[in-house]
Amino acid sequence: MTPPRNRPPFVADERTQLIGWFDMQRSIIQWKCEGLSDADAHRSVLPTSPCMTMAGLVSHMRWVEHCWFEVLFLGRPAEGPQFDDGPEDADMMVEGIPLAQLLDEYERQCAVSNEIIAAHSLDDVGRHPDFGSAAATLRWMVIHMVEETARHAGHMDTIRELLDGEKGYY
Repeated sequence: MTPPRNRPPFVADERTQLIGWFDMQRSIIQWKCEGLSDADAHRSVLPTSPCMTMAGLVSHMRWVEHCWFEVLFLGRPAEGPQFDDGPEDADMMVEGIPLAQLLDEYERQCAVSNEIIAAHSLDDVGRHPDFGSAAATLRWMVIHMVEETARHAGHMDTIRELLDGEKGYY
């Protein structure tokens, strides 16, 4: 089930607003996948970006959340398709993986990310010693992930319209 797409309150503390916008963009990622068949979710409609499918983007968003909050911020081992010696965009190569599974994995990863964010100050700095981006504050990482998620939600708007004509925002 898609989480509600609610904007954060007009007047609230910084954390409430940041997480509110972040969660709204995450819910748009899930909403854009509602009613899609697995065949359509894996169908490429952008000739110059064949891995940028609905399913591929859901997987990418799952792994980007993992990278920023578990690896760069907490300093956990750099594991996942983007760290392997495989091809570029390996995190989007999900042929044969059902969309429902990818959405479940994304939802679980978002919950992990939210737990990490809730447990730390926005002023805390990442801990991974091998990546320069880990020098950013948690605030910077959350803002970046709002941008990253919204950007790919926009890609999904276009892909979904090309797949079956469905469109809409919010």
